[in-house]
Amino acid sequence: MKFFESRRDHALALFRIVVGLLFVIHGAQKVFGLFTTKAAVPITQWPGGPAGLIELVGGTLVLIGLGTRWAALLSSGAMAYAYFVVHQPKGLLPIANGGELAAIYSWAFLLIAFMGAGAWSIDHLLASRKTPQREPQPA
Repeated sequence: MKFFESRRDHALALFRIVVGLLFVIHGAQKVFGLFTTKAAVPITQWPGGPAGLIELVGGTLVLIGLGTRWAALLSSGAMAYAYFVVHQPKGLLPIANGGELAAIYSWAFLLIAFMGAGAWSIDHLLASRKTPQREPQPA
């Protein structure tokens, strides 16, 4: 439908912003101990420390739309690793092993990596500056 097609870039941008923000919150929880009663995870502690940094930095880049495809691809891989190494040994299905969130994040970031940042992103702003502006031709 034309209604949905004409708003695709904005819907993608909203999806990217929300997913990025939620990922930043997870990173802030791990790295700084914010939004939780748990202590921060030391950055050198495997795999939580590096995962927290990826969540914080990758989520921020996805949120603002800078280097979106690469940040999303790295974030997707980190969440796939989290699912298969941390969660999957606890049970076959995500509902049984507590890995639903890791699986959803992995697929959401993979979608963002393939679709790009959409509107309202630094990537979009930079791309529009590189495109030469045509001057109107006299009639």
